[in-house]
Amino acid sequence: MQYYKNSDKVYHFPRYQEYSAALYDTNFNTIFSTLDFQPHTFTKGFHRQDDYHYYIYLFHDDYYFGANYLLVAKKHTANEIYFFAFSVMSVIVVVLFIFSLLLLRNFSAPFEAMNRYLDNFIKDSMHEINTPLSIINLNTDLFVSKNGENKYLSRIKAASKTLATIYSDMDYLIKQGRVEHPIKEIDLGEFIQNRVDYFQEVANLKNIHLQTNIEAMVLYHFSKTKLQRIVDNTISNAIKYSYDNSSVEITLKASTKTIDFMVKDYGVGIESIESIFSRYYRENEAKGGFGIGLNIVKQIIDEESIELHVDSQPNEGATFIYTFYR
Repeated sequence: MQYYKNSDKVYHFPRYQEYSAALYDTNFNTIFSTLDFQPHTFTKGFHRQDDYHYYIYLFHDDYYFGANYLLVAKKHTANEIYFFAFSVMSVIVVVLFIFSLLLLRNFSAPFEAMNRYLDNFIKDSMHEINTPLSIINLNTDLFVSKNGENKYLSRIKAASKTLATIYSDMDYLIKQGRVEHPIKEIDLGEFIQNRVDYFQEVANLKNIHLQTNIEAMVLYHFSKTKLQRIVDNTISNAIKYSYDNSSVEITLKASTKTIDFMVKDYGVGIESIESIFSRYYRENEAKGGFGIGLNIVKQIIDEESIELHVDSQPNEGATFIYTFYR
């Protein structure tokens, strides 16, 4: 505020938070000021000094307090501009991110719903498959014990074993993450040979020769449940996609640091190796199945740090090589 000369009146100079101001007389003496700097020039118009931008306005000679110059200034810094630009960009990025999430959620919703539907279908199918499958296996065994083998019964047993493999995959999938699979020492050679014998009837339907080269007494600590999923899915797929009257080679070799399990078939081969491990993917719809076997195998080998190499040529066959590290 400023007092008039010879008067008790008080003049309140307007003040604003965003601006600072000053009054000067004809000799550039300060009458009133809220400035943080001393201007270098009093020429009418806009000026810039350091971080300040200010405007000089000239008064008439008889203005209040003998003031001839009014200066109004505001401080501008690059930091404010940068902060404002950063704030704007941050808001844009956040809005775009939220919009992308909403778009992705809406886009992926049908696929997620389909996966849930298929998972629920598998769970419901388990209850429907278990009882008739058990009845088929029990009665075929009873029939064989009383009447001996015949080709029609062999076909029933082979189909039953194929169905049992699918059932085991679905059972593993449903219990995944909820059931512990104990690890114990397994004779891999004996285990794999037993699974080869199990699938022999399935191979006989297509007149496929299961050729084995399995080393004996190869001991390894592993989950029997997980090992069976790897072996069964690999052998059953090799038989399924092999040409009739061909062969499937099954090899087990061990060294001091690694154990290699290999299954080689001479069949239709694989067109997209990257896709066969995706859940519900099937390269040949006519071959049946749910497309979950190799997806389960991929999950197991990732969990257990097992290396898998797949080599395939269309119409020539495929080779699966699993490397277990001791």
